[in-house]
Amino acid sequence: MNAPAVSVIMNCLNSSRDLREAMDSLMAQTFTDFEVVFWDNCSTDESPAIAKSYGEKVRYFRGEGIVPLGEGRNLALAQARGRYLAFLDCDDVWRPTKLERQVALFEANPRVGLVCTDTEIFDGKRVFKRLFAETSPARGMAFAALMERQWISMSSAMVSREALASLSPDKTPSGEGRNGGWFDQSLNVCEEADVFYRIAHDWELDYVDEPLTLWRVHGGNTTFRKFGQFADETLRILEKHRVLYPGYDQEYSGLVTMMTRRAGFQKAVALWREGHNAAAREAIKPWRHSGRKFRIFWWASYLPGIFFDVPACISRCQPICDNSSKFCLDLDRETYCIFC
Repeated sequence: MNAPAVSVIMNCLNSSRDLREAMDSLMAQTFTDFEVVFWDNCSTDESPAIAKSYGEKVRYFRGEGIVPLGEGRNLALAQARGRYLAFLDCDDVWRPTKLERQVALFEANPRVGLVCTDTEIFDGKRVFKRLFAETSPARGMAFAALMERQWISMSSAMVSREALASLSPDKTPSGEGRNGGWFDQSLNVCEEADVFYRIAHDWELDYVDEPLTLWRVHGGNTTFRKFGQFADETLRILEKHRVLYPGYDQEYSGLVTMMTRRAGFQKAVALWREGHNAAAREAIKPWRHSGRKFRIFWWASYLPGIFFDVPACISRCQPICDNSSKFCLDLDRETYCIFC
């Protein structure tokens, strides 16, 4: 059997509520030379039956036990035969030309290792935000730009088999039946960004400037719930880069400072929300006078953390916040919710 051009990776754990919508959007693609590698993380709902109902394009695998998402992605990638690897989370949706537009960019430039699309954030009923609406991302060698502003949603990403293999400690390509360690299994919330960063360091990036991906947000999204972990894992990624890229601190000194400062702020936010006000101030003490958001937070942290849930979502990102995340601040000239 000839290998397909694209392998679509779907990792599932009890996703029956939104799975049909995701699968329908996949089967409606104008580009049809693809397979679906569906890795079921021991679901107990109707997800297995739904996945299998879509026919021979779906290669269904069921794990022996529940594993973290990074490991699950690696296990699925080990079965993926395509030249290009796309990812579709089971609650997200693609518009029909997504795969076609991305494959065309890869075919036009063999130096490209990752292509994403613009993404609309929605809750299943309405679209709240378009990621590229105000600022287009960088093309080409864009490692530092991506570290400064991570613009790639997982379900919008497609990577080449060669770029993915370059991430493996022993350069294992996907599709050979063994876990190549492409996703760092020690990370729980930043494993996707870590992959994007490492590809961007050695490969060119490109993007489709059209919202061909719909990223669903709801109370179950872990992205919006583990804010303190983002801080810890950001610092671990910086340590990894120091090992992988000699001279990293010298070449990217401004970036390292910015990322360290951002992680300190994220950690402070997490501590404040947990009621550790003094520890929160200690976490940002080195940066207290480095910008408006730090000064605001310093004084706000004398208030109970419950004030996070009160009034003040003051930015355009408010609609994508978790219902319990209502405090937004300017972050390096972009407005982000500090809980998202």
